[in-house]
Amino acid sequence: MTADAAYPELKTTHSISRTGRPFTDRKPPPAAPVWAAIEGYGRFHVLVAAIELGVFDRLDTLGPTSGEDLAVALGVSPPHLVTLLEGVVALELLEFRLGRFELHDAARRYLTTNGAASMSALVAVSPGPPQNWQRLADTVRRGAPAHPVDDDAAFYVPLVEATFATINRVAMRADQFVRYSALEAPRVLELGAGGAPWSTAILAATPVATAVVNDIAGVIHVASRNLRERGLADRVDLRTGDYLDIEVEADAYDIVVLGHICRAEPADRVMGLIDRAFHALRPGGRLLLSDYFVDRQRSQAGHALMMGVTMMANTRAGRTLSYGDVYALLDAAGFERIRLIEPIGFQELFVATRPPTVHLTKGSPS
Repeated sequence: MTADAAYPELKTTHSISRTGRPFTDRKPPPAAPVWAAIEGYGRFHVLVAAIELGVFDRLDTLGPTSGEDLAVALGVSPPHLVTLLEGVVALELLEFRLGRFELHDAARRYLTTNGAASMSALVAVSPGPPQNWQRLADTVRRGAPAHPVDDDAAFYVPLVEATFATINRVAMRADQFVRYSALEAPRVLELGAGGAPWSTAILAATPVATAVVNDIAGVIHVASRNLRERGLADRVDLRTGDYLDIEVEADAYDIVVLGHICRAEPADRVMGLIDRAFHALRPGGRLLLSDYFVDRQRSQAGHALMMGVTMMANTRAGRTLSYGDVYALLDAAGFERIRLIEPIGFQELFVATRPPTVHLTKGSPS
């Protein structure tokens, strides 16, 4: 039995100093992927702590600053802050040059409170309740998380507030592909709207557009506030409740939006949502279904795969959604001209059209 290699990634037996056939040598793989997973827990908390302490915002104000001076400005322990900042540098979310820490473009854009595409409020809430991750093995054994967030408005309010800016940018960019601003007087239905990022974008782009915006009690006030702050509230009907139970008119809407809600639902409710959207649309109207999708082999979309784990850890029926499965559901409901667009990176959506002549052999009235 040969001894294990101390540094397997160096592959010393594949050098000319060794005998044998290199392609038959058995080499143990490096442990780097395991260490990356172990460090992932700490990496998350390093970033959360840096945001909570105001590191990025203060560096944005001060410019390149020594760790000691930044600690004084933040009122924290200098040696502890320096160690934390070095961790942020390891995450490649800060730069350290000539004894000073400074922001780079990505940190300024995504991690400052007023960044052009700020994610600072999203970081801490995105994974869901920490206790669900600590009990993930139990969730797999039981088939359900100990603390599902499906109906937890206290969890969803900060989440939808944090995601609004990103999804609103997606909605604004989607106009380049969907051209909702060219519609004469579109009527929009946004189910499970959160902060209503799609309705605000469409109504802002089309002065005579109107919208019906839905979410559960305790969350819908976020949409109401966003619409009111933008002077759009007078063109919106707010409907509180489960999106499969609220009143929705048939053949009445030009656009229906299902934004990042399907991955939290079981298959029968996803089909119910798609059927409901189909029958709510006017002939020729379009469904916009956005989410994080995986390929059939589950090999190319790491972000979407981990989002599926996050949903499984925190919701009763959360899982991944594949491109093929979503296409099949849309086709079965009767949609045509189904296409996939990516308005900004990692943000994809299906655009599907209700045909001008409806054949009721597919789908079922909601």
